[in-house]
This record gives sequence, C-alpha cells and structure tokens, in this order.
Amino acid sequence: MANTDVTQTVFGEFEYSELLRQAVAVLDQARSSVALQVNKTVSMAYWSLGRLLYERKLESSHGSGVIKRLSIDLKLRYPDLGTSPRNLWNMKLFYVRYSDVDPKLLRSVAVLPWRHNLLIMNKNLPDEQVAFYANEVVSKGWSQDMLLNAIKGNYYENLIASAPSNNFSQTLPEPVAEYANEVFRSRYNLGFLGVTEQMKEIKLERRLVNKITNFILELGKGFTFIGNQHIIPFNGKEYKVDMLFFHRGLHRMIAIDLKVGEFIPEYVGKMNFYLTLLDKIEKAPDEEPSIGLILCAGKDNLDVEVALQDIGKPIGVSEYQYLLPKDDILKIVSSEFNQEDY
Repeated sequence: MANTDVTQTVFGEFEYSELLRQAVAVLDQARSSVALQVNKTVSMAYWSLGRLLYERKLESSHGSGVIKRLSIDLKLRYPDLGTSPRNLWNMKLFYVRYSDVDPKLLRSVAVLPWRHNLLIMNKNLPDEQVAFYANEVVSKGWSQDMLLNAIKGNYYENLIASAPSNNFSQTLPEPVAEYANEVFRSRYNLGFLGVTEQMKEIKLERRLVNKITNFILELGKGFTFIGNQHIIPFNGKEYKVDMLFFHRGLHRMIAIDLKVGEFIPEYVGKMNFYLTLLDKIEKAPDEEPSIGLILCAGKDNLDVEVALQDIGKPIGVSEYQYLLPKDDILKIVSSEFNQEDY
C-alpha cells in the first residue's frame, strides 16, 4: 500500500498550522503549570529555612561561621538546591520581607523563580509594585532580564501615570468606552522579542507573529489573532492591515498598525480608513464596529488628542518598549547578582 501524506490529504496548510498552534499551547500550558509548582515548592522550602535562621537569631555580624558550616553540610546532602552562604542569608531576607504581608502577596511571589524574587527584594519595592510585577512575570512569562528592564524603566509608575490616549469616550457608548479603556493600555512591553535595537516595521511585525502567544498575553485576555498583513480588497485595490485580532468581550475586530517611530497625526487618518473598510466589507451583522490601535515607539499626548478630536471611529494610540541594550542588561545583572547567589 502506498504511503499517504496525512498532513496533505486531511489538512490544508492553514488547518495544520492551527492544529500545531493549539497543540503547542496545550503543552506550553502544561509546562508552565509544572514550572509554577516547582517554583512554589522551592520558595516554600527557602521560606522555611529563612524562618529557621530568623528564629535562631543568626545575624551576619556573629553568625557567619555558623552559616558557612551549615552551607557546607547542606551542600554535601543537597548539592543542587542552592545552599551557598549568600543564598542562605537571602532565604532569611525572603522570610523577613514577606513574613508580615497579606497572604495573597506571599502566594504571588511564592510561584516566581528564585532569581526573580532576589531581584524584586533587591529593589525594595512597595507591596503593590511587588504584586504587580509578580503578576506580570507569571501571566506573561517574563524572563529575569525583562523584569529587570521593566523595573529599571519604571514600567509600573509609567503605566499608572499614563492617561489613555484614545477617543473612546467620544465614539463608544459609556459602558463600552469604560470597558475598552480597561482592555487597552497606554504602554506595552515587547521585551519578550529580545530586541535590543530599533528595527523596520515589517521585521517587527514578523517578530510579533512568531511570538504571537506572547504578544496576545501582553495585550490581555479576550484577544484572538486573525492574521497579519490582512488584505481588504476595495475598489480594485488591496489594503493591508498590519495585524488583525478579534476581541471576544468587546465583540469587535481590532486592527493594529505598527510604527517603529514616534506618533505622527497622519497615522490616524490611515487607521480611520482601514476601520471604515473593515466595517463596510468584513464586519458580520452581529458584530460591533471595529476598533483601531496605533502602536508606536513613542507619542506626544497633546498631538494624539488633537489628531483624534474629530475622528468618528474608535482609535487608541499606545507606546511600546523593548529590552534595554544587551550590554546594559549584562552590566546591570552583573552588578545585581554574582555566582554566590546560589
């Protein structure tokens, strides 16, 4: 019997790509769940050790000899569990830092990788920021470098301080406008791309498509990816939307236009045109009018406000940030940690 290529006969290329994407998502979720459980087990062990050292009143001024001896004996029994003298002191700090906080905050940091916790403790962040960054690490899979970049760039403060740059209150019903303001943020972190320098728009788009799961996590809940360079045929021409999504909660298509530079007012007219075409040609009868998001490297809020003033379609303008340059990250990391951490 002749061999049959099941991929070719049963599935088209699109169907197979979708099957592969869903299979990868299932396995990634399973791997993430295992990692979270491992992190929690390690953190709770370190917490208990830290409490033991605290209760024995061991301090660096008079307990260094005891800690060194304890480190040697523990390493003989558990060579891979990170019981260096410095890390034993870090365990005590971990216990002291979170021994008197809301249990919910302790549960949040307990599932973080240990080095992420060391970084957060080193920065002496207030509880609300610790909770925020812990949630970002878990929900978006931030690496240590991405976490460091976000803290150094005052990501939390900027996100809280940034006023939404959109015309939702003028173009959407009040409850929908409030919800849309919760869905869209004024700034997005694209550190998961590993980019350390500026790039062309098409290359940025390809990176985002290749990391679409990470990008959707950064966008937030409810987004489904439809495609990139999505073609809208009209009047004998073809117009292309950089990235097209559908949001289940808003029940609308979301068009994203990527820009590698600063915002300029002309971008609004282009997005308004795309939204008109999407609503005219592709919107289903039971769907709501589309929303546009212009994603730029930077923006002036006054320019955005004036550009959106007389626009009838709902459009938002947001910034994104990359990782710090690799050399800067390495310098910061090396100054924060050394081989004695474990």
